[in-house]
Amino acid sequence: MTRTTDTSTNFTFTFTAVSSNKKIGPMPVTITSENSCANSCPLKGKGCYANVGPLALHWKRTKLSELELLQKIKSIPRGHTWRMNQAGELIGYQPNDELINPRFLAALTEANKGKRGYTYTHKSPFMPENAAAIAAANKGGFTVNLSADNITEADSFAALGIAPVAVVLPETQTKNFKTPAGNQVIICPATKENSQMNCLQCGLCARADRKAIVGFPAHGTQKKAATLIAGGAH
Repeated sequence: MTRTTDTSTNFTFTFTAVSSNKKIGPMPVTITSENSCANSCPLKGKGCYANVGPLALHWKRTKLSELELLQKIKSIPRGHTWRMNQAGELIGYQPNDELINPRFLAALTEANKGKRGYTYTHKSPFMPENAAAIAAANKGGFTVNLSADNITEADSFAALGIAPVAVVLPETQTKNFKTPAGNQVIICPATKENSQMNCLQCGLCARADRKAIVGFPAHGTQKKAATLIAGGAH
């Protein structure tokens, strides 16, 4: 067993009761400090949409403690959809920042009871500890999407059967398609040109029981770098 240190006090958060982000919609959102992101994430510092713009500024101003964050989440009205980590990741351990802290994720799941919280993680689901924590969260009503960097990885994540999957796509990929393994990929409705849809209205990523993979074409000022990571169009 890998020796790890619980460094949860090293992470800080923000909580916004009503997001002003038009793509997300007027739902509660949170941000976790940048040190939560694993160094292994290929988008870290080169392709992540949260590195630039207003969101990047908010990312540098996290200050809530874990306890304060959980109290805010508990205050969200029953039945409401909310998003964990508009920027940032599920917190982990040191020295292996790929490991998800199961205690924290379980506390998030408990705080989310009666609500429709969801998030995404780039941390590896192939690590048994992570797989167990992610599967427990989804079973407990807090939706954790596995974030894949390309279609091959998305197929391998879907084969695990522990959580719904999302994938980064080249900026030119705008139509639904099927992966080599036969999985349906639905392009995020909120990313389509002239779309009036937002995440709150759509709700697809908050569904732990969905079979389709949600695809996110690279966007923003970092889209060129993200497209290179995602590979060619399908």
